[in-house]
Amino acid sequence: MSISTYNGAAIIAMSGKDCVAIGCDLRLGIQNQTLATDFKKVYKIHDRLYLGLAGLATDALTLNQRFQFKHNMYKLREERNMKPATFAHMVSKTLYEKRFGPYFVEPVIAGIDDDGTPYITGMDSLGAMETSKDFMVAGTAPNSLWGVCESFYRPNLGADDLFETISQCLLSGVDRDALSGWGAVVYVIAKDKSFVRTLKGRMD
Repeated sequence: MSISTYNGAAIIAMSGKDCVAIGCDLRLGIQNQTLATDFKKVYKIHDRLYLGLAGLATDALTLNQRFQFKHNMYKLREERNMKPATFAHMVSKTLYEKRFGPYFVEPVIAGIDDDGTPYITGMDSLGAMETSKDFMVAGTAPNSLWGVCESFYRPNLGADDLFETISQCLLSGVDRDALSGWGAVVYVIAKDKSFVRTLKGRMD
């Protein structure tokens, strides 16, 4: 078993019309043993930008603290929040700095620009970025997540429809993976509103 799948994770980011959503499962485990059912893998950078970290939980927590620190230093110097694309390049650079002894994480970044344009991107543990216009997945169940996302996704969804779509994709995808699941949490960011909702899933 790869060290990247040691704790288990499932993360989806999905874009809509002037909105974006990102969700993750809540399971924390050691391989097949479940330790906690309230471990969130998506972190708030600011009101319009969220970061999901799949992979080794200790590396994810360490990187979240580093990225929060770097964003706060940027905000002090520039007197504004980072744009999603700027933050993504900073994440990529930080990961590539450690390419010979990498952090075992797969970041997924979701946010919206000031004009409401959605931005989602994912990368591997070395920081190789891949942007997407529709959805991005990461974790231990990528094949089943890709499949349900390709089936359910429609372009230009509103915030409420986007929440329903990403919720169904996440719950359906983790049902086919033994290392993720036990409920989920979804964050939706739009120009005029943002909300977070917790989903109940199978507990077996």
